[in-house]
Amino acid sequence: MPTYNHPLLFGALLETPSGRPLEVLRLADSAESCGLDVVSLPDHPYWPDRLDTFTLLSAIAQRTARIRLLCNVANLPLRPPAFLARVGATLDWISDGRFDLGIGAGAQQLWDLIVAEGGPRRGAAESVDALEEAVQIIRELWSPSARVSFDGNHYRLDEAEPSPLASGSIGIWVGGYRARMLGIIGRLADGWISSSPMCSPADIAAGNELIDAAAESAGRARDSIRRGYNIEVKFDASDKGFLQGRSNKIAKELAELSLTQGVSMYLLYRVESADTLSRFAEEVVPVVREMVEAG
Repeated sequence: MPTYNHPLLFGALLETPSGRPLEVLRLADSAESCGLDVVSLPDHPYWPDRLDTFTLLSAIAQRTARIRLLCNVANLPLRPPAFLARVGATLDWISDGRFDLGIGAGAQQLWDLIVAEGGPRRGAAESVDALEEAVQIIRELWSPSARVSFDGNHYRLDEAEPSPLASGSIGIWVGGYRARMLGIIGRLADGWISSSPMCSPADIAAGNELIDAAAESAGRARDSIRRGYNIEVKFDASDKGFLQGRSNKIAKELAELSLTQGVSMYLLYRVESADTLSRFAEEVVPVVREMVEAG
């Protein structure tokens, strides 16, 4: 079924340059005012020229009333699961239930920077194992149960206090591309986040097969996992490649992804101005909705 039976959501992945916090906040305001559904921020705590993701999300939560908030995606090696559970619960309260948490295992090419900030050095397999443990821990800490104990290879909790939620539920999105990571998404996550420069439509199709198979093997419905896509769009580009060119062409390509691969959330990134957000909201979003509705 198109979009795996989920409503279409459109939004932005905003950069967080140091020295320009007001610019980020104003773009978030613009995203809400032009009718977009989601504003998300990346998490790069190892880069000194980036502002803190969760502090900015707290500020955005206070300035907005409707738009959903997403961490896209948290750097797990420098953000322990107990921390993510607590900060997620806090943002859930502050935003009145509008926050979702995205998590990534940590890019292999960035380990030197992660270690320099005090994080662990993990190989590819270890990173995936740690993420699987983290998702389980976060869910347990968000449950209204007793204290949480966990004895894993990467994380251990001993009677940790839970972090109750205001809304009762926060979606956990996972960014990743390799087969084992996609299997974890199918078994444990609420959504898969991929990005257009690294993941083509053919890659999404292949990833969906792995996620769906893992979901079914775990007794989950395939449509319990949403599909999100960070998109790099070049309006009016002379190169007519994927997501490049006129607005109607870009909208047609996104609608095709929703109809054939079930993508239900598109987040525009490398956004430099409110005008770009407005153009996306006015020229692309309604056309995609109309095409998907028509089937």
